[in-house]
Amino acid sequence: MDTRERLIESTRELLWEYGYVGTSPKAIQQRAGAGQGSMYHHFRGKPDLALAAIIRSAEELRDRAEAEFSGPGAPLQRITAYLRREREALRGCPVGRLTQDRDVMADPTLRRPVEDTFAWLRTRLAGVLTEARADGDLDTALDPAATATALVAVLQGGYVLARAAGDAEVYAQAVDGALGLLAGHAH
Repeated sequence: MDTRERLIESTRELLWEYGYVGTSPKAIQQRAGAGQGSMYHHFRGKPDLALAAIIRSAEELRDRAEAEFSGPGAPLQRITAYLRREREALRGCPVGRLTQDRDVMADPTLRRPVEDTFAWLRTRLAGVLTEARADGDLDTALDPAATATALVAVLQGGYVLARAAGDAEVYAQAVDGALGLLAGHAH
């Protein structure tokens, strides 16, 4: 991994662990094993590097979700695979945690990839739910957009509840509950 990549990956990890304010240029350099000159050779400063890291986290979230959404199986099987995918529940979502970071949310440039990612996720999930309705697998009265939003909210809320309880099983219960509700509308 080259220096630029190490800087981005280190920043991603630090943002996930400590947030924007808690991620100092010095900490980034130490974790990346890069000097100040290298950091400023590749990036204009901390905001530029944070943006690259946030975009990378957002891309990874989308890529992993898309792998399940476009994978094999019927639409409801693909949704189940997405919801049940192994996640680091006690660490929280690397993108979702940024919504709690006031410095990220207050900066329109840093906020945009977070906002765009969740908009994409809700839209893409609604598309798979629409496909399930069209196949006759889901009740036609079920609103795909509202249901997709609720499912994303369950995942993000599941992270919060698991972190609060210090127990990843709480996250699994949230997913099980969402799938149970969805199953109530399946044919």
